[in-house]
Amino acid sequence: MQNLESTPTRTPAHIWVVGAISLLWNSFGCVDYTMTKLDPVAYMASVGMGEPEIAYMQAMPAWLNVFWALGVWGSLAGSILLLMRSRHAVTAFAVSLLGLAVTQVYHFVDSTVPASMNSGAMMVMNLVIWGSLLFFLWYSNRMKAAGVLR
Repeated sequence: MQNLESTPTRTPAHIWVVGAISLLWNSFGCVDYTMTKLDPVAYMASVGMGEPEIAYMQAMPAWLNVFWALGVWGSLAGSILLLMRSRHAVTAFAVSLLGLAVTQVYHFVDSTVPASMNSGAMMVMNLVIWGSLLFFLWYSNRMKAAGVLR
């Protein structure tokens, strides 16, 4: 009778490097989200936001905050799941991408966004966030397809 247990796929070293970088990078988003909720005015002022930006952030609708939370906490969960070699990392990163897409589209079409929040530096940061999240989603999907994630 054949051995019904499959041979486990060897874990490549790069998964630990990508997983650790992902965890560190995505932790920054979680800190930003948490500080914005715990001490919004002081925190936002400490990162260089002025009164118009702070007022805009505080007036964000609750449903948009839900998508922001999905974005940051989904990425953190994806990072942890990637390090745990769980196939659910793909789903977590996909949920995070949904959160990012909804919040970014809203900010892009909202006419009340302060001009400073659509400046060159902010646009570059948004591109870096998109690029990193798309990379982590792609990478986790590749690892899942290769049988590294269980």
